Amino acid sequence: MNKTDKLIAVALGLLLAGYVWYSFKQSKKEAEAQAQYQRDLAAWEKAHPEEAAREKAAAQAQQQPTAPVRQPVAEKPATPAKPAKPHASEKLVVLTNAQKKASFVFSTHGATLKQATLFEFATLAGEQGSDNPPLTLDFAQAPALALSGVPGLDADADWMVKERTENSVTFAAGTATRTITLKDDYQISVKDSFKDVASTSPVQLSLGVMSRGTKDGLLSIDSMLLEGEKPGVRHWDEEEPLQSYLSSGVGGGCSCSGGKAAILSQTATKSVPGTSKWVAVKNGYFVSALFNCSENPSGFSATVARDTSVNTYVPQTVSAAAEFKSLGAEREYTLYVGPKRQSLLWNLGLQDVMEFGMWRWLCYGLVWVLNLFYALIPNYGVAIILLTILVRLVFWPLTHKSTIGMRKMQEIQPLMKEIQKKYKGNPQRLQQETWQLYREHKVNPLSSCLPMIVQIPVFFALFVVLRGAVELRYAPFLWIKDLSQPEALCASWFPFGGLNILPILMAVTMALQSALTPSAGDKSQQRMMMVFMPIMMLVMFYNFASALSLYWTLSQVLSIAQMWWIRKKYGTPAKASGKDGVVVPDAVEMPQTRQMRRHPSGGHNGE
Repeated sequence: MNKTDKLIAVALGLLLAGYVWYSFKQSKKEAEAQAQYQRDLAAWEKAHPEEAAREKAAAQAQQQPTAPVRQPVAEKPATPAKPAKPHASEKLVVLTNAQKKASFVFSTHGATLKQATLFEFATLAGEQGSDNPPLTLDFAQAPALALSGVPGLDADADWMVKERTENSVTFAAGTATRTITLKDDYQISVKDSFKDVASTSPVQLSLGVMSRGTKDGLLSIDSMLLEGEKPGVRHWDEEEPLQSYLSSGVGGGCSCSGGKAAILSQTATKSVPGTSKWVAVKNGYFVSALFNCSENPSGFSATVARDTSVNTYVPQTVSAAAEFKSLGAEREYTLYVGPKRQSLLWNLGLQDVMEFGMWRWLCYGLVWVLNLFYALIPNYGVAIILLTILVRLVFWPLTHKSTIGMRKMQEIQPLMKEIQKKYKGNPQRLQQETWQLYREHKVNPLSSCLPMIVQIPVFFALFVVLRGAVELRYAPFLWIKDLSQPEALCASWFPFGGLNILPILMAVTMALQSALTPSAGDKSQQRMMMVFMPIMMLVMFYNFASALSLYWTLSQVLSIAQMWWIRKKYGTPAKASGKDGVVVPDAVEMPQTRQMRRHPSGGHNGE
């Protein structure tokens, strides 16, 4: 294996090692969180033996989650008080925004938002229709805009409709009024007014609830902290105090009591202090965000409910309520309830909800280009193809120079072997003569690594974008029903979750690309890499989003076409047997370097 192949292998190995290290770190965090939970639970059971016994007995008899979740030592989470029954029957007000993109259902019980229907998105894959209605976000479990902590007004207090227009409604309850106005792009403007109502206690405003869908596996709460230990954007599914409750995946996550989660309480509530510019609760594709507040929230509380249908701990829903230090005479804020679409969130200052990480600026550009191509040809499969072609064109000069460099490296191998044979006993002289050979033939042995190193950020940025872009949700292309998910053909009988054709094509094109790539290394090692790398990538990519496999497969096809074009333009050097049986290309003469002419015997003074 030559230096170029070794560097490529090392780079890929480092990437794989980084992935393994990250997985190990996450597993360690979950293990530590679980260990802390077990310690706290044991302490609580020791302090409350009778109550703990009753909880365990009830859990075993009914298989219902009644025991406490991880809480501070000797503190049992209080059972939420059942809300008071409304005094008047509920009346619903349905408003549709001017763009006809969404309708919102408001209730006289608390002047709250109970439901949002997003007309641009279907509930299931396929075209919208009677069997596949527009997506509805149901907030009935935790209505958005619910107020708590206001004297004389419960969260579901009776309000009356005072005034209504085509896109606004005004509710009144005693001396309090709330005016709700729909704005463009899923925005809801809210103005609360309180007369003769004074309170110095904190007031909370609900943001609603988000559910983990069958495929939208992410659940998180984000906020833009303005002060605290770590000001800036915080994704609380990655940090305490919510990380251990939100990071567990559908595949299992935090296991408790030998894999049984029945001893856990169904819900857990945590408070996160810190003045914030905005707070958002989200799942994989949609978000409810509170921003543009006349008074910045001083923190928020989050409630996570687990999935009771599985034995291991899996978060199923998350709701949040922003907290304000006190009740003012008037307060204004805006609630965004809609898709995690970059073009919309950017204008609202909520672009970090996308959670693009360290590649965010590159991701922003890729999403913009992807949507630009979609505007030209309204199919995201075609848009990904055009994006792939654009990326290959941008990197064409670099990859072209690299391929020519590898070709030259292959041509000078007979000269390299002559030098290695002549100076095999003198490593220092061997190195000098080798670099002199590179200079004379204008060869850079590192040039073949540069294209791969430069494209790594682009690849990771595309990985982040294509796995979570709401634009790709249920986006069809050819035989693919959903570009944001694996193809999963014949899933009812084919193993591994179904047949995924694109990852297989990706592995085949990778092997073909490796075979066509000029190499000066050992042929047996090259053949090993031809087999090992495609198999490794097939395993890693098999259950990734089909959009990512489409990009990578097409990128390799274009790379193969580029290599074929170079071979056609420059031809394959004719070969003839040289001295000592070394195969020497006819196009390459074997001149001696200046050092070789100076020291024909291979030595020099002092050697």
